[in-house]
Amino acid sequence: MLVKTFGSAVYGVEAITITIEVNVSSGANYYIVGLPDNAVKESLQRVESAIKSNDYTMPRTKIVVNMAPADIKKSGSAFDLPIAIGILGASDQIVKPDDLDKYVIMGELSLDGTVQPIKGALPIAIQARKEGFKALIVPNANVKEAAMVNNLQVFGVNTLQEVLDIINNPAAHSPVQVNTRESFYESQYHFDFDFDDVKGQENIKRALEIAAAGGHNAILIGPPGAGKTMLAKRLPTILPPLTLQEALETTKIHSVAGKLPADASLISKRPFRSPHHTVSDAALVGGGGIPQPGEISLAHNGVLFLDELPEFKRTVLEVMRQPMEERRVTISRAKVALDFPANFMLIASMNPCPCGYYNHPEKECTCAPGAVQKYLNKVSGPLLDRIDLHVEVTPVSFNELSSKTAGEKSESIRQRVMQARDIQLKRYKETPGMYANAQMSSQQIQQYCAISTAGAALLKRAMEKLNLSARAYDRILKVSRTIADLDASQDIRPEHLAEAIQYRSLDREGWAG
Repeated sequence: MLVKTFGSAVYGVEAITITIEVNVSSGANYYIVGLPDNAVKESLQRVESAIKSNDYTMPRTKIVVNMAPADIKKSGSAFDLPIAIGILGASDQIVKPDDLDKYVIMGELSLDGTVQPIKGALPIAIQARKEGFKALIVPNANVKEAAMVNNLQVFGVNTLQEVLDIINNPAAHSPVQVNTRESFYESQYHFDFDFDDVKGQENIKRALEIAAAGGHNAILIGPPGAGKTMLAKRLPTILPPLTLQEALETTKIHSVAGKLPADASLISKRPFRSPHHTVSDAALVGGGGIPQPGEISLAHNGVLFLDELPEFKRTVLEVMRQPMEERRVTISRAKVALDFPANFMLIASMNPCPCGYYNHPEKECTCAPGAVQKYLNKVSGPLLDRIDLHVEVTPVSFNELSSKTAGEKSESIRQRVMQARDIQLKRYKETPGMYANAQMSSQQIQQYCAISTAGAALLKRAMEKLNLSARAYDRILKVSRTIADLDASQDIRPEHLAEAIQYRSLDREGWAG
C-alpha cells in the first residue's frame, strides 16, 4: 500500500515542503531514497524501535521510502516522525490514513517513541500555512514557536502515540493558541542592564547614543578596565524596539540555527552577539555542508560586539567587509547558494597597544618602539573605513566611581534615539529598506548633508590640521547628519560637524606616534 505524508526541509531561512512516499509491498529490506544524508538513513533504526515500543508492528516486508523532490538533499533527524507515520499508514495501522495529506509532521524519535525538538519550526509553520495545510504537528518544545503563525492549527506532541491520536481523532484535541502580540509587547522593555549603572563616561554614552540614532558602527579604544565592554552590553537598551516584522525575521534565523531557548516564542529584544576572538570565519559569517547562519546573521536587527578586535584572525575580520556593506551574506556551494540577512550594528573594542596603556593619563606604556603601530595595523584600513565612530575611552576617576548620583536611564536616551530615527524614516520613506543615516550612499550624502560655508571651512581646516584621510570625509558628514537629527535640526550646523570630527581618532596620521 502507498501512503504519502508531508514534512519540511529548511534551506537558509526558508522551508521547502517534502513529500514522503512510503510503499509497503511484498519482498524484503528497507530502502530510503531521495538524496538522504546519513542521519536520515539511520532513521529506520529509530523508527523501528519507536514503533515496537508503542505496541505497533514493523512490517517485515519490502519498505521503500521516497523523499520528493528527489534532487534536494535531505538532512537531519527531524524526518523520523513523518517516516514512522507513513509506515504505520501504509501497513493499515492508522484509522484514517487518507487524512494524512492535511498535516505537516516533523520530529525526531527516541527509541521509546518520545519526540525530540527540531530546528526551524517557525519557517516550517510559515511554509505550511502558505501551501494550505490544515495543521502542523511538531514536538512540544517547538509548539510556541510554531504557533506564532496565524490561520494554522499547531499541535504539540511528546510521543508517537499522541501523533496517532491526533490523526485518528482530531476533534478530541485542541490546537495550541499563542497571543503573539501580547507577549511580544509585554517583554520588549525588560532589560538586565541599564545605562544608569555606568559611572561617568558621559562622552562615551553620547557617542553610543549617536551610534544608536544613526545605525552607525563604532569602535571603542581604551585601556583595560575603562568600561568598554560594560558600555557595549548596554547599547541594545537604547536602540528602538523591534517591530513585529523585524522580530519575525530575527526569530526565523535563531529558529533555523537552533538557538531559541526552550518554549520560546517571538524574540522581543534586539539580539546582542559577542563571539570569542577564536571564532572561525565560517562560524562568523555562516557555512557548513548545508549552510547555517553565522554570528553576523544571528545579530541581524541587533548588535555584533567584537571584543579585543586586533586579536581576531585577520581572515575572519576581512570576510565581514562585504556583508557590512550589503547587509546580507551569500554562501555558495556546488549545488546551492543561500542568502542570510545580516543587517547589524558593529561595535568593536580594543586596547590602544599590546600592554594597553598607550596615551594613558597615569600609567606608562611599556611597548617597544613601533609596537603600537604594528598592533593597530592588525585591523585593516578597509574594515576601519566601514566604522563611522572611533571613540577614545578614558579611565573613570575615583570620585566618579564613588559618586552616589545616578546616571541617566536607558529609557530617556532611547526616547531621543527613537525621535531621531523617526526623522530618518520620513527622510528615506521613498527608498525601500533604508531607515538610518549609516546606510546613505555618496549620492544621498550630497543630497541630505549640505553644509554651510562656515561648516565647509571648519571641515577643511580639520582635515588639514589633523591630517584626516579622505575616507573620513563621508563618515564625518553621515555622523554630523545624525547629530543634527538628535538636535531636531534640519541643517547641519558647524557645532554638529565639530562633534563629528572628534570621532575620527584612528584616521589622524601619527595617532599611534
